[in-house]
Amino acid sequence: MSDLKVEIKPENLVYKKSTVLTDETMHYCPGCSHGTIHNIIAEVIEEMGIQESTIGVSPVGCSVFAYNFIDTDWVQSAHGRGAAVATALKRLMPEKMVFTYQGDGDLAAIGTGETIHACNRGENITIIFVNNAIYGMTGGQMAPTTIMGMRTATSPEGRQADLHGYPFKVSNMVALLDGVSYVTRQAVNSPANVRKAKRALRKCFDKSMAGKGTSFIEFVATCNSGWKMSPAASNKWMEENMFPVYPLGDIKDI
Repeated sequence: MSDLKVEIKPENLVYKKSTVLTDETMHYCPGCSHGTIHNIIAEVIEEMGIQESTIGVSPVGCSVFAYNFIDTDWVQSAHGRGAAVATALKRLMPEKMVFTYQGDGDLAAIGTGETIHACNRGENITIIFVNNAIYGMTGGQMAPTTIMGMRTATSPEGRQADLHGYPFKVSNMVALLDGVSYVTRQAVNSPANVRKAKRALRKCFDKSMAGKGTSFIEFVATCNSGWKMSPAASNKWMEENMFPVYPLGDIKDI
């Protein structure tokens, strides 16, 4: 047996903020998933060494503030048009890493058409989709992704199939399109899930840069302000109610 001893010095155990994050103080509600998602996006960009060649597209909603916190080039699109704008950017500058950052009220409602057709064409972009099952910025109204029985400002008695229809499972839909090479659903509610989500996001970016077609990553997220719950209660509610409807893991990988 070797007597070799490895000395671990405290100064080598440094956990620091990603250099791709700005010094702006995040103003999201306490417990909001956006901050953690921003952090892993920044870490992946830094680790890939692509900060100078990355362009983010953010439309309307809480997602629009991403440009304040992630230090890359950004273009703001009209509501729901993120995938269309990202298509133009990537086609004009194919050497760039182009991604969208969109909420469910944006992507799954007004932006459904743009999203479907960009995916069907196989545009070499990454679409980041944050699904908290509600319109978080505008007062907590029902979104296309609101699950059955969920109470919102516009469904005070809970979502009902005969009145409102069913939750829109966007990731399952885009996985059917030939232009999409990778679809995954992740969450950031625990350290283990954060690690899995970061690996999945890196895979999305790698495929986009390799010209493999569209990569689509959905984050099942919380909106404790819109849900009228504490951050801890929101995470528990998400695990018990949203994960069965939107199960985590890879859906398609070519």
